[in-house]
Amino acid sequence: MTRAIMFMGTGSDVGKSLIVAGVARALCNRGMRVSPFKPQNMSNNAAVTADGGEIGRAQALQARAARVDASVHMNPVLLKPETTTGAQVIVQGQRQGSMAARDYFRTRQQWMSAILESFRTVAAEADVVLIEGAGSPGEINLRAGDLANMGFAAAADLPALLIGDIHRGGVIASIAGTFAILPPEDRARLKAFLINKFHGDPDLFSEGRAFLERETATPCVGIVPQFAAARLLPAEDAVTLEDLASTHSDGVVISVLRLPRIANFDDLDPLRLEPGVRVVFVQPGEPIPAASRLVIIPGSKSTMADLAALRAEGWDIDLMAHVRRGGMVLGLCGGYQMLGQKIHDPHGLEGTAGSVDGLGLLAVETTLMADKTLTRVSGVHAASGLPISGYEIHLGQTAGPDCARPFARLGQATDGATSRSGQIIGSYLHGCFASDRFRSRFLQSLGIAASTVRYDHTIDATLDQLAQHMETHLDLDRILTLAKVL
Repeated sequence: MTRAIMFMGTGSDVGKSLIVAGVARALCNRGMRVSPFKPQNMSNNAAVTADGGEIGRAQALQARAARVDASVHMNPVLLKPETTTGAQVIVQGQRQGSMAARDYFRTRQQWMSAILESFRTVAAEADVVLIEGAGSPGEINLRAGDLANMGFAAAADLPALLIGDIHRGGVIASIAGTFAILPPEDRARLKAFLINKFHGDPDLFSEGRAFLERETATPCVGIVPQFAAARLLPAEDAVTLEDLASTHSDGVVISVLRLPRIANFDDLDPLRLEPGVRVVFVQPGEPIPAASRLVIIPGSKSTMADLAALRAEGWDIDLMAHVRRGGMVLGLCGGYQMLGQKIHDPHGLEGTAGSVDGLGLLAVETTLMADKTLTRVSGVHAASGLPISGYEIHLGQTAGPDCARPFARLGQATDGATSRSGQIIGSYLHGCFASDRFRSRFLQSLGIAASTVRYDHTIDATLDQLAQHMETHLDLDRILTLAKVL
């Protein structure tokens, strides 16, 4: 007997993903089989699944919270922005092509059948399905053809909860206003609301809670205090990068370029937790700090466009000065491609077909290919022989003399390249810094003392803390009662 309920928000970044992850772990700890589900997501932070596809990073974390392997069916439609007006469309884990936003919105209903098929697939293997909406159901200008919120809820005939973020202010107006502007048939699906990111004494909100319960004619299922340890968990939305840095204010500086289309920036999460490291996200308009021991060029959803943006910021000049001072540079995925001599796009996958000069720091060239590499990998770090694992998710193949000095050995294959000087390294291996022994040895090569940080253990321990936070502050039994039996 499977139950399902949807978690919607009054806006983006109100904590939907974290709430679902916490509830998933809490119910899992109660002995239930739980599956997360998000019909449509928009993010350049993706994870590779065991079934050979990609989904949003938030759903991968939620699957981990539920102690199940991530599947493409947990996020059947993923939009990965490539420009301000277009995105790559991923359906059930596989790239369908790139579409302008206008064209996608005009034709998006074609994906509803795949979404419902995926929902049935995950529901068949779970006691509870926790569904996350996207943005807000209050965006009534997007209601026609909607896949992410009330459109899906109506198609699957599901109830929903509404999450409001009190931290940003105006939570009473945002909750009451969302109920007020929804058409009656959509409003009827909202069975309860909850307040997230609360600070201080919840009794001070008792009048506001009572007002909202009267105004919306629905119960409040909890007032959830700010969960401070959330900073230890992978973030999905790039808007957090304006505030995201190390958990430590001192240490050896590792600078990360904040590219316009930065992707898979959770690669850097293990470094942020290291006590001897200060991770600095270099924002547009800022120079690369001269004190940087290592500069990381992260993944990118649009390598050639982000390379042009890097040059427009003058970061190419900063990088050359950094290398002359003896500093190291690491390029991950798209950043690896940028480090080479040339990037070729013969099929126009990122715009007009043609080639551009890379930064010239590695003797390699990249050719972008229509077939996308999506695979989990494991092997050894070539320089140290220590175990390393991660995943590849990229368009393109890279080759050249510096590949003779690979970053990693993956069985019979190799990954990445290293310059003759050893200062410049490129790799396609996302998530490699989660390998504790490798990360420790890599940091030692930068003059950073070895630490005892166990990254995977930290994530799981934090998810357990989050679960207890939800058990304490949410009425989970009431939420299960409100869920629909499928």
